[in-house]
Amino acid sequence: MGARHRPTDIRLHRQSRELELVYGDGQHHRLGCEFLRVHSPSAEVRGHAPGQEVLQVGKEGVNITAIEPVGHYGIRLVFSDGHDTGIYDWDYLHHLGAHRDRLWHEYLERLEAAGHRRGD
Repeated sequence: MGARHRPTDIRLHRQSRELELVYGDGQHHRLGCEFLRVHSPSAEVRGHAPGQEVLQVGKEGVNITAIEPVGHYGIRLVFSDGHDTGIYDWDYLHHLGAHRDRLWHEYLERLEAAGHRRGD
């Protein structure tokens, strides 16, 4: 599960609040902590079935406080807001990096539709 896109290096840039994933083929992705938090694979965010997703708001200043390996297939990210139940497998992280711009735009549209304004 999730080993096809295993990064060769993972770096947390606390000041810019970004997680950098480096791959053996030269690819690399920088994913913001807010982006990762609002796209957590946890049931709290995704729900237990399609259509049960919970829009995450007010996560602009969130940071990652710990990165914990989970077997050989992924990591668990611990966020400064206390969220720590999402296990990000390698393929999901690669998917987030490969589709970051589209996913971020869709998130911003959902926030706007719900009447929330980001508080940069």
